[in-house]
Amino acid sequence: MSDKPMVAVIDIDGVVADLRHRLHHVTEHPKDWRKFFAGAGDDGLLVEGEETVRALAEVYDLVYLSGRPERLRAVTERWFARHDLPDGPLLLRPVDDYRPSSVYKVDVLEELAETSTVVVLVDDDPRVLDAARRAGFDVLPATWMGEHSALREAQERDGRT
Repeated sequence: MSDKPMVAVIDIDGVVADLRHRLHHVTEHPKDWRKFFAGAGDDGLLVEGEETVRALAEVYDLVYLSGRPERLRAVTERWFARHDLPDGPLLLRPVDDYRPSSVYKVDVLEELAETSTVVVLVDDDPRVLDAARRAGFDVLPATWMGEHSALREAQERDGRT
């Protein structure tokens, strides 16, 4: 048995945060990323995501991994506190990192795996899940918010969230 901590890695948007109220900002043309991100503090809590996170936190350490930009750290931390979600490090997309989410997140998972046993990734993006599987990680698809393909395209093409 490894002495490494066992971690569950959790995405935020579409997993615990309900962002449907702000999706229209990235489905309209031109996309308005400023307004899209400005609404992050008003996201609702997805009950299924909350239940999943709380159950995983009973067994594993949590790490939150999001494609949200680093500049949303304070907003995201306040949102977590308001919803009293279990603690864990918050890993956000570095400034000027516009790689597709599937590339960014797998790179972070591989870095985490150097010091921890990554037990599962919970994410709602099929491309991220497929890339994580190909890299050898177990995944739990977060399907409870339904498909939001406009965000998927933005994540892959623009590397924004």
